[in-house]
Amino acid sequence: MFQFNSLAGITAFVAAAQTGSFTSAASRLGITKSAVGKSVTRLEEHLGVTLFLRTTRRLTLTSEGEHYLQQCQMALTILEQANHQIQEHQSVLTGKLRIDLPAAFGRKCIMPILIKLMDKQPQLKMSVSFSERYIDMHDESVDLVIRIGHLPDSTHVVARQLTTQKLVLCASPLYLQKQGHPKDIDALSAHRCIVGFRQETPFYWTLKEGNTFRQYTPVPFYELADGDAMLEATLQGNGIAQLPLWMIGDKLKEGQLQRVLPESQGYQSAIHMMWPKGRNVPPKTRYIADALLQVAKEGGFN
Repeated sequence: MFQFNSLAGITAFVAAAQTGSFTSAASRLGITKSAVGKSVTRLEEHLGVTLFLRTTRRLTLTSEGEHYLQQCQMALTILEQANHQIQEHQSVLTGKLRIDLPAAFGRKCIMPILIKLMDKQPQLKMSVSFSERYIDMHDESVDLVIRIGHLPDSTHVVARQLTTQKLVLCASPLYLQKQGHPKDIDALSAHRCIVGFRQETPFYWTLKEGNTFRQYTPVPFYELADGDAMLEATLQGNGIAQLPLWMIGDKLKEGQLQRVLPESQGYQSAIHMMWPKGRNVPPKTRYIADALLQVAKEGGFN
């Protein structure tokens, strides 16, 4: 007969089996590594079998553990579906939703929407982080992610395009007054270029040349790993940058920035919203996703 804490043991066991370690399972579940290990050990004692072969480097499922994992996953899926069905009939959303956003776009375009939704759903907890790297949503227990640009691997996620990002070369009037306007793309090499920061690959600008787009690798004078920092440096007259129109549209209208080589513009990159594939979408995730898609439909990100 199952003990009171059997469900906790099963949850810890499944998380450890899926992530390959007690440490990763603890991170996913929000508990300590010791608590995960103790829960799994108590479960093994209750069942009278060994579920894992343990070494200092890894966990390996025994044959009994592999069979038990399959059964537990099916059982947890049934419980999850039951929870979703109950929640779908609730007008007040509860629980916690973890969202990861690109820094500048997240702060300027997404957070104002989320703050309004906080007022509409005061019982829904949100944990919002900001990063540019591509993450494993399953391993890091993230419910909803927004990313800009090409998606290297979308086989394990559902991706919905929110909008496109239009990129513009720009500089402040002060900089252009001092340094002049470049006459063509190659003339950019004589200017101070403010670029984003990449550790593994060179940073390039995608510029239109004739009827095609060209990847131009500027010689970086300033490398800044944050879009807001790039904008501020450009506004202060420190160089030329390629920045998204959603970020600088008001600066162009107010004359704080001017377009550089406008004939080279026109490149657009997609902005996607993603959530894990292979399970029913929880009502709280669907609620936020639907709200963001509605804003996109109304042109709120342009």
